[in-house]
Amino acid sequence: MKNTTQHFKVSDYNIFKTKMLNWANRFSIFCLLDNNQYEHEVAAFECLLAVGCKRSLQLQTGSAYAQLKDFYDEKPSWLFGHLGYGLKQETEQLLSQKTAPIDFGIGFFFEPAILLRLKKEELVIESADGNGAAIFAEIEAAAAHIAPTTSEAMLIQKGMSRQHYIKAIEGLLQHIKRGDCYEINFCQSFVAEQVNIDPLATYQKLMQQSPNPFATLYKLNGKYCLCASPERYLKKTGQTLISQPIKGTSKRDHLDRLKDEANKNYLHSSNKERSENVMIVDLVRNDLSRVCEEGSVFVKELFGVYSFPQVHQMISTIQGTLKKEIHFTEAIQKSFPMGSMTGAPKKRVMELIETYEPVGRGLFSGSIGYISPDSDFDFNVVIRSIFYDEKKQFLTFSAGSGITFYSDPGAEYEECLLKAEAIVKVLKVD
Repeated sequence: MKNTTQHFKVSDYNIFKTKMLNWANRFSIFCLLDNNQYEHEVAAFECLLAVGCKRSLQLQTGSAYAQLKDFYDEKPSWLFGHLGYGLKQETEQLLSQKTAPIDFGIGFFFEPAILLRLKKEELVIESADGNGAAIFAEIEAAAAHIAPTTSEAMLIQKGMSRQHYIKAIEGLLQHIKRGDCYEINFCQSFVAEQVNIDPLATYQKLMQQSPNPFATLYKLNGKYCLCASPERYLKKTGQTLISQPIKGTSKRDHLDRLKDEANKNYLHSSNKERSENVMIVDLVRNDLSRVCEEGSVFVKELFGVYSFPQVHQMISTIQGTLKKEIHFTEAIQKSFPMGSMTGAPKKRVMELIETYEPVGRGLFSGSIGYISPDSDFDFNVVIRSIFYDEKKQFLTFSAGSGITFYSDPGAEYEECLLKAEAIVKVLKVD
């Protein structure tokens, strides 16, 4: 049955978005993609909410991309879901022996029963039954607020001590000095056990702290990803591919405008930050060149510095034209995992990540996004995220930084804590 599209007037954008979340949480699967109306990020959609499941695909190791290709080609339609970091083994055959604290699987996609596209003053409802009016009425009847969390302050444990972290960085620097690699993204995890949070309230608080352009609230059978990502992994529009890796971070100072501007200018002048960024730009150019028309890959913007609520970030944009004979799933396979979360050269640093990081990454440094019926797609980089298992009452998040020849182990440790700071603030009880 062909989906029916219906349009409805929305009086208050933010209140209606809250109602949508309260309504959606009754379903076992949903995916919210929200650009938080960022002015410097041109988004294909302001806010997408995919709810319910008409059909789904749990990717299996060994032929995951072929499975995704066949699933899509069988019935080109809207698909939402995730790509886990473990998909690295589908490209480089690097098996991981370490499990993630919360396992979402290496990949999952679903065709939603209902798709909501929220604009500033309009809601577009796409559903198979043509019952958009009834769905709109249900959402309007939902609660217009999300109650704040009331759980007691949780004990957040670091996955490794400062001493352990610095020892690991010193080991990685030896690899860099020997020429094994040039740059590596190293991450540490944080966990909390026996915690009871309200995912919707926590997500809303996360958005108040860090309203970033690639935010996601993703629910998969009792497991949640609350994501405040500022970074795009890969977008396809027609035959155009765009990747926007972030490398380079400095702290905001909202109390002192001059200090804030100095922190921003630091990114332009820092050899460490610029070298880190350009290495990943070269890696992405190489990845895209494997699937794009010869001579079409170019750097659209190099070392662009953008300001977010918590940090300034250095973002570069690489663009290319996908070859007509190449399926879009191959563009993902040849470029995943994203260079900003691995390093260069990619295969070698993924081997070192497996050696030095104590636990598997799971969905962290993977991607969440959509594929359209026209085979366009847009995927984020899963960073600045809280993962929560409602059944096990277990919570985890991770933070990382790029290690280069110029890195100071103590400074890298502090950068990780800076990136985790927004999440820690969100998890503390008012």
